[in-house]
This record gives sequence, C-alpha cells and structure tokens, in this order.
Amino acid sequence: MYYQKSRGLFDPTSSEPFQISRSKIELFLQCPRCFYMDCRLGLGRPSTPPYTLNNAVDSLLKSEFDLLRKKGEKHELVTKYGIDAIPFKHQDLPQWRGEVKAYVGALALDKKSNLMINGLVDDVWQDSQGRLVIADYKATSTTKEISLDDEYKQSYKRQMEIYQWIFRQLGFSVSKVGYFVFANAQKNLPKFDGKLEFIMSIVPYEGNDDWVALTLLEIKELLISDHLPSPAPECEYCAYKQRSVQAARKLA
Repeated sequence: MYYQKSRGLFDPTSSEPFQISRSKIELFLQCPRCFYMDCRLGLGRPSTPPYTLNNAVDSLLKSEFDLLRKKGEKHELVTKYGIDAIPFKHQDLPQWRGEVKAYVGALALDKKSNLMINGLVDDVWQDSQGRLVIADYKATSTTKEISLDDEYKQSYKRQMEIYQWIFRQLGFSVSKVGYFVFANAQKNLPKFDGKLEFIMSIVPYEGNDDWVALTLLEIKELLISDHLPSPAPECEYCAYKQRSVQAARKLA
C-alpha cells in the first residue's frame, strides 16, 4: 500500500540541518521533480521489491571481511589483485554500515548548505599509508566482462565519490581510489544442484568528489523553493504519471 510521508520532510522555516541520504542525492540528479515531491511533499516514487539475493551476498562478504578485520589480515582476493589494503578497524564501523539502530550510516554536515549527508558504506579498508579506502559490494549475473562502463553504473561511481566526500568531511585521509567487489553469479552451468556459483572480481575506480559540494547547494536552493520543478526528460516515473493523467481525462 502506498502512503504519503509526513515525517522527515524539509521545512523551509527550520534552522536545523536537514538530513539527506546518498540515494536522495542520486534521485535529485536523476529527476529534480521526483526529488522535490519526495523531500518537500512526501510523495516518493513507488517502492521496489527488496534485492534479497544482493542483500545475502552483501551480508556474507561483510562477515568474511570482518573475520580478517579481527586478525588484521588481508583478504586473498585483495592480495590477488595486488591491492595495498586491509580491513579498517574502527569503533564506528557498525554505525557507518547502519547496523546500530540509534544511528544511520556515516554522517557529515555540509555547513554551506546546512545539509547533513548520510551514506551506508559496505566496507572501509586502510592502505599502508594510513589512508581509508572505500569498498562497495555488488552482486550481478552477466556473461559480459565486469566493468563500470555501463550507463546505469555511472551511479555506482557517484556513490563511491559521495562516500569518499563524507569521510573526508569526517577528518579522515581518504584514497582517491576505491574498489567495487563484484560477485558474479554464473548462468551457464550444467547443473543447478540448489546452489549458485559466483566468480569474484575487484574493479578499481579513481573518484573525484569536486561536484558534491556544488550539488548540495543546488539541492538546498531547490528545497527552499515553493515551485515544483519540471520533470526530467528521461524520467520514466514522471512520464508515467503524465500519461496516466492524460488517459484519465480522456475517460472522464
């Protein structure tokens, strides 16, 4: 059932920092109208089914890296790819992952926009120079070579850059290079036998978070406006709503 939100909406009269998630920043970049309707009017996009397989892979990878975190050892996959990093030990890691109920992700305040940015990181590693290395887990199933070249994966890059920005705001030295750990489920196996087989790989990405601060100012400018922005030309949600209204008028 669809509900209109009444909590967590932006109040133009409030001086308190407004919390905005990494995914909401991505929503703004995709369609300012959908973002405004969500954060100002409480009318978000319809929810999608949970990615249960992705969540399972995410949980298993976290457990695997956490065992090595306790020992201070490098993961064999990290060694295979010649990466200078081990899992980072920090008391706030459960908070950064959103595993503590009282906190939601890694939080950083942008003073110019007065927006509190939060992101749920999958993992944080540390290299031999003491810099933090952001790592993100992805589950997929494809026969293509794993890369970041697909159009929809551009959001992966922005996700990485926002996380890097957050941890820099928190005072950490952060490596420009982050890593995507891909678990690719194999399709062309002779037998299923009730189990999936994955090929693991790591794809590096050198982020540039210069765009984040400017985007936050644009978000704040939109939030304080009382004017609903136009739909993004490529937004399927807005196009569907427009077609629905047009169809309803014809039937009336």
